[in-house]
Amino acid sequence: MVQLLLIFLTALIFSILGTPLMRRIAIQVGVVDAPSTRKIHANPVPLLGGAAIYLAFVVALIVLGDQLYIRQLIAILLGASLVSLFGLVDDRWGMNAYLKLGGQLLAGVILILGGTSVRLFGIEWINWAVTLLWVVGITNALNLLDNMDGLSAGIAAVAAAFFLLLATMSGQYLVGPMAAALLGACIGFLRYNLNPATIFMGDTGSLFLGFLLAAIGIKLNFPSNVPWVTWLVPVCVLALPIFDTTLVFISRLRRRLNPLTAAGKDHVSHRLVALGLTRREAVLVCYLIVCACGIVAVYIAQASFPDGYFAAGLLFTAGIVGILWLEYICPAGIIHSDKH
Repeated sequence: MVQLLLIFLTALIFSILGTPLMRRIAIQVGVVDAPSTRKIHANPVPLLGGAAIYLAFVVALIVLGDQLYIRQLIAILLGASLVSLFGLVDDRWGMNAYLKLGGQLLAGVILILGGTSVRLFGIEWINWAVTLLWVVGITNALNLLDNMDGLSAGIAAVAAAFFLLLATMSGQYLVGPMAAALLGACIGFLRYNLNPATIFMGDTGSLFLGFLLAAIGIKLNFPSNVPWVTWLVPVCVLALPIFDTTLVFISRLRRRLNPLTAAGKDHVSHRLVALGLTRREAVLVCYLIVCACGIVAVYIAQASFPDGYFAAGLLFTAGIVGILWLEYICPAGIIHSDKH
């Protein structure tokens, strides 16, 4: 516990101190999100916040993490560094969406080669395919959620907190340090990213956060439970990003738009604002939803086989009802923008 606390505090401090530094660097080198008629902010906002999150996470984990565990995490760190690098290039010069997707698939392959893969089926190539789908899906889900001040970083922080709790409860000291470092890095960054934000994480940060959460979800396991119930735990923790991505895909496909390249204000957060909430209130509601899903995940981790499936079934049903309500009863049309 002391080690986890030290990792958390180190990441927190490095993030708090490093984010203003990255803000100055971003302004000097021109890595900024310029204002336009299609954006909320009226002044250029630096985009290198993700680099501060990345450095805080890596420093805390390498300096204070158990070296035995660090060696096992090399593949995760390499994959996370790769997607973060692709995000940095996109933030600075722009990058084709399909090229970024290729980078994410390559990072997923690195995970698999490093021994991080789901273990749900008896056929190995199916496990690898599911691993790639999970990694790419969650990586992009966090990227898509980066559409309001404090949203993506806050959701990642709450998810990391629940992963840390679950790891501590089950004595998983491989997952714990990663979750603690990620939690500290995100909270430190939120000091500057909450509305009104003075810096954005950019794709450098959102892709990094998504990849790490996906990897942590794979590493988390509960040997006393059956594999399928175990797999429901990270799915529940990350239920809101999964829900938001599913909603956006359905919405854009219905409008005959490419869900991978089209941009619009059709996310959960945008729809909450359309219902009358302020942006801060919409972000807070999203935090609370992630907390509720995390509580369900903690219950499933300790529940019996039928009880775990029942709880997950209720959450899945709520998700279906939510999509039907938001898309068909209270729809929000696609409003093109430069943000997702």
